[in-house]
Amino acid sequence: MTEKKLSPWFVLLLSIATGVSVASNNYAQPLLHTISNDLHITTSSTGIIITVAQLSYAAGLLLLVPLGDLIERRLLIVSMSFISMLGLIICAFSQNMTWLLIGTGIAGFFSVVAQVIIPFAASLANNKERGKVVGFIMSGLLLGILLARTAAGICSYFGNWRTIYIVAAIILFIIILLLFKTLPRYPAPIKMRYYQLIASTIGQFKKYPLLILYSLLGALNFAIFSLFWTPIALLLGGSDYQYSDLTIGLFGLFGAAGALIAPYAGKLADKNKSNLVITLGLTLLMLSWLPIGFVHISIILLIIGVITLDLAVQATHVTSMNQVYKIDQNSRNRLNACYMLFYFIGGATASFSSTWLFAHYGWFGVSIAGASIALIALTIWLIFYPKQSEEQTYE
Repeated sequence: MTEKKLSPWFVLLLSIATGVSVASNNYAQPLLHTISNDLHITTSSTGIIITVAQLSYAAGLLLLVPLGDLIERRLLIVSMSFISMLGLIICAFSQNMTWLLIGTGIAGFFSVVAQVIIPFAASLANNKERGKVVGFIMSGLLLGILLARTAAGICSYFGNWRTIYIVAAIILFIIILLLFKTLPRYPAPIKMRYYQLIASTIGQFKKYPLLILYSLLGALNFAIFSLFWTPIALLLGGSDYQYSDLTIGLFGLFGAAGALIAPYAGKLADKNKSNLVITLGLTLLMLSWLPIGFVHISIILLIIGVITLDLAVQATHVTSMNQVYKIDQNSRNRLNACYMLFYFIGGATASFSSTWLFAHYGWFGVSIAGASIALIALTIWLIFYPKQSEEQTYE
C-alpha cells in the first residue's frame, strides 16, 4: 500500500482509539484508596494493581505487537480491542483482588493494540507528515493515560469504582465498530513463523545499537512519569489533603496540557531537531520536580510541576519514538515493541517502588527519586546522543 496524505478525521479516529485503548491501564490509579477500602486490602499493597497492568502491557508489547509485521493489521487491531474490552468487563464485576488482577492483566495485555495502531498510522502516512501524524496520535495516547484518571474519578463520584470499567467497555465497543468500518486492509510486510518473529524482535537491539539508547531513555522517561502518578492518589487522598476521587481525578486535566506539545514535537522531529527537543525535554523533566517536591507550601506548585513534567515526558517520548520509526520501515512494529517494552518495564518498576517510597520516605522522598532519575537520563543522553546527521530516510 502506498503512503498518502491521511484524512484529518481518520487520524482523529486513530488518536481516539489509541487513547481509549491505553486508558484501560490507568483507571485504577486515582481509585486506589477506594478500591483498598472496598476489597479490604492495605493501601500500600494496591500498587500491585498498577504493576500488573504495566507488566501485562509490557508482555503484550513483546508477544503481541510484533504480530503487526506478520498479520493483516485491521484484523489484528479489531481482535485485540475486543479481548481488551472483555478484560474491562471482568474488572467491573470482580468481587475480590484476584479477579480484579485477572481482568487488569487481560485488559493490559491486549490494550497494546495502541502500539499496533501507531506504527500502522506511520506506515500509511507520507514522509512529509509522518512526524506530525505520529505526534497527533501520541497526543491521544497521553490524553488517554491522563484523562483516564479524570474519567475514573468522575465515574466513582457519581457511581462507584466499578462504574468506569463498564463505561469504558461500552466506549471501546463503539470504537471497535468504527475501526472495523474505516480501517483499510493492510497486508503484513514480512513472512516468517511466530517464534522467528519474536527472536527477530529481540534481535533488533543487536542489529540497531541506537535502539538501545532510545529504549533506555524511554524506560527512564516513563519511570519518572509513573513515579509521580502512582502515589499522587495516596498523597492527595491521605490525611493531609483528604481529597475525593473526583478531585484527584481532575488533576489529570492539568497533566493533559502536556499532550498539546506532541504535534509540535513531531514537527520538530520532521525538521531534524530531535536532539534539541530531547535535551530540552529531559532538562525540564528534572526541573519539574522542584515545585512538585514543595507541594506542602502550596498546591499551586504541584499544578505547575505536573504540567511541566507531562509536557517534558510527552516531548521526549514522541521525539524518541519518531527516531525509532526512522530506523527500518519494514520492522516498525518490532522496533516499536522493543522501545515500548523498555518503556513500560521502567513504568512498572517505578509504580511498584513508588508506593514503597511514599510509605517510608514521604512525598519528598518520591520527589528526590524522580529528580535523580531525570538527571541520570539527561547524563546518559548528553554522553551517547547521536552526533552524526539525523537526516534519515525510510527506505
